[in-house]
Amino acid sequence: MKHRTLIALACGLLAAVTSARSHVVLDQPAAAAGSGYRAVFRVAHGCDGLPTAGITVVIPAGVQGAKPMPKPGWALSVRKEPLATPYTSHGKRVDSDVREVSWTASSNESALPDAHFDEFIVRATLPSTPGPLWFKVAQICRDAGKEVRREWAQMPKDGNDTKGLSSPAVRLQVEPAAKGHAHH
Repeated sequence: MKHRTLIALACGLLAAVTSARSHVVLDQPAAAAGSGYRAVFRVAHGCDGLPTAGITVVIPAGVQGAKPMPKPGWALSVRKEPLATPYTSHGKRVDSDVREVSWTASSNESALPDAHFDEFIVRATLPSTPGPLWFKVAQICRDAGKEVRREWAQMPKDGNDTKGLSSPAVRLQVEPAAKGHAHH
């Protein structure tokens, strides 16, 4: 009986570890403040065996000029919001900026099967202030009329440690810029 209990406990721990790691992550989890950054969001699998049919990324305040990379077979949309403090980019005043990017599979055949992974990419300029930056990500999975939505949006109370969070937002550590660093 003890042997079965130990096996059940080990399986439970493995499931907990797998669940904690089974979220959207960044390819490069750190970058220099004020730099151009290519955010590569890796989606490792679907939801409960269903294929991923949509990904939405919320762009944090302070990130400027977000430009998503289109994916064949996926519709791309962006949502812009007015800025409280406009900025200048390439000699032009920017009054509104991208705050959300969504990719939606154009058909069931274009959806990302649970057994595969893919990457969703956004290029932007990072804030000049170092510290953690959090991207909230929604993953929509669907097949045969069933839909599951996973929100990777929990933020740590201390601003940094995701330990104990079941569905943490995606963290980018913005590091101090090197002396003489070119911003573009």
